[in-house]
Amino acid sequence: MLFAHGFGCSQEMWRAVAKDFEKDHEVVLFDLVGAGGSDRAAYDRAKYDSLNGYADDVVEIVEELDLHDVVFVGHSVSAMIGVLAAIKAPARFGALVLVGPSPRYIDDAPYVGGFSKPDIDSMLDTLDLNYLGWSEAMAPVIAGNADRPELGQELTESFCRVDPAIARHFARVTFLSDNRRDLAAVTTPTLVLQCTDDPIAPLPVGTYVHEQIAGSEFVVMTATGHCPNLSDPELLTEAIRAYLR
Repeated sequence: MLFAHGFGCSQEMWRAVAKDFEKDHEVVLFDLVGAGGSDRAAYDRAKYDSLNGYADDVVEIVEELDLHDVVFVGHSVSAMIGVLAAIKAPARFGALVLVGPSPRYIDDAPYVGGFSKPDIDSMLDTLDLNYLGWSEAMAPVIAGNADRPELGQELTESFCRVDPAIARHFARVTFLSDNRRDLAAVTTPTLVLQCTDDPIAPLPVGTYVHEQIAGSEFVVMTATGHCPNLSDPELLTEAIRAYLR
C-alpha cells in the first residue's frame, strides 16, 4: 500500500491509518517534493507546474521499489495524483482509494466544484501575501471538528512547516487544476471515499468522481472536515478494509 498526503501535509498524517495495514501489507510512505522531510533541492518549478510532475514521482517510486498490485491511497490533491499515476502505469496498480478527491475545485456549471473562480483567486492572493497567516486561518476550517481544536492546530503546524514559496506554487497548481477528463481513462478498480461534511470537496464532487470512473465504488463516511486520516482514522481504516475484502 502506498499512501500519499494532501496539500500542506506530510506522510505523518497517515500514521494512525498506515500502522494498521502494516500487519498484512507492505506499506510505503513518502513526502511529496517540497513537503515533510523531502529534499527541497529536488523541487523543479517547471516539472511541478502541473500534477503530472507529482504523478511521475509516484510512478518512479513504484518502479524503483519494483512494486506490483499497489493499493494507492491518496488524500485530497494526491487523489488526482494517484489517478494520473495509474493512467501512466496501470500494470503497477491493483486499486485506487481516493479520499476526499476533487478533479476541479472551481464551479463550472453544471459541474459543482465547491468554489467560484473569484473565491479561488481571492484565496490564492491572500496566500501569496501572507502564507503563514493564511495557514493559521484556513487549517482549522479544513480540519473541521471545531470541538476538537487540536486537529486544526496540528494541521496549522503542518502547513507552517512547508516552504512558503513551494506551498504558494503548489496551491496554484492544486486549486486551478482540472482533471475531469482524466477520470474516464482510469481502468484501475477504485474506491471513492467522501466525508458527509467536507468544506473542500463537497458531496457533489465525490459523486461526480464516482460517476466518471467506471465501476468505482462510492462510500460516504459519517465524518466531518477534509482530513479523516487525522480526525477519524479508525473509520477510514475500516472503509478501506471493507473495500479490499
